[in-house]
Amino acid sequence: MKPQAKDRLIVALDLETVADAERLVERLGDAVTFYKVGLVMQLAEGTDEFIRRLIAQGKRVFLDYKYYDVPETLRKAVSRAAGIGVSFLTIHGSGNLIRAAVAAKGGSDLKLFTVTVLTAMDRGDIREMGYSEHEVGELVAFRARKALEAGCDGVIASGQEAETIKALSGGKLLVITPGIRPDGYPEDDQKRRTTAAMAIGAGADYLVVGRPITDAPDPRAAAEGFLREMQAAFEARA
Repeated sequence: MKPQAKDRLIVALDLETVADAERLVERLGDAVTFYKVGLVMQLAEGTDEFIRRLIAQGKRVFLDYKYYDVPETLRKAVSRAAGIGVSFLTIHGSGNLIRAAVAAKGGSDLKLFTVTVLTAMDRGDIREMGYSEHEVGELVAFRARKALEAGCDGVIASGQEAETIKALSGGKLLVITPGIRPDGYPEDDQKRRTTAAMAIGAGADYLVVGRPITDAPDPRAAAEGFLREMQAAFEARA
C-alpha cells in the first residue's frame, strides 16, 4: 500500500508565539495532521501546554529539540517526551548517547531521529567545523550508519542524500527531509534544498515544510498543493 501524503507532511511551526501557532493550526484545519515544534518556540510562553493540546486533538507532534547531552540526561528527557505522547524526537551525538536515548523510549511509539547535516549547510560549512577530509554526502552517510548501528529509527537529511541512506540501511532507516522548496521559490538559507517530488522520488519518507506554507497568503491552499505533489510522487515511486 502506497504511503498517504497526509500522514507524511509535517508543517514546521517556527513561529514567534503559541497564539500565532494556534491560529495557523486553525487555518490549516484537517488538511494537516502532523506538526513540528522546534527551537523557535521552545521557550515561548505556553509551548508545553500547546504541544499537549495538539496531541489531545489527535495531531501528531515532531519535537525538534535536537537533544544532545550526557546519557543520563538524555534518558530523562527522552522518557519525558515519550510520556506525553510525542511521535518523533530529534537527538544528536555519538553512538553511546543515541543508545541511551533508544533505551529510554522503552516500549512507547516514540521514534528517534538523529541529525546528519543540516540542509542549510554545504561543503564550506562542514570544513569550517573541522571535517576537511569529507564531502557533505560522505559525512551524512557516516552519521546515518552510526544511527543505524545505535538502533535509531531514522535520520534527518536532505533529499539529495535520501537515496544513499535508504541503500546503506537496507531501507531500515526512515528519512525525514527538510529544506523543501517548490520550483521558483526565492533563495533563502536552505543550501541543499529539493522539491517535494524530488525528495520522495529519492526515498524520503516524511517531508518538513515551513515557510512555503506558513508564509503563504493562504496556508491551507499551499499545504494542499504540497499534498497533491507528494501523493503523486508516492504513487510514482516503485
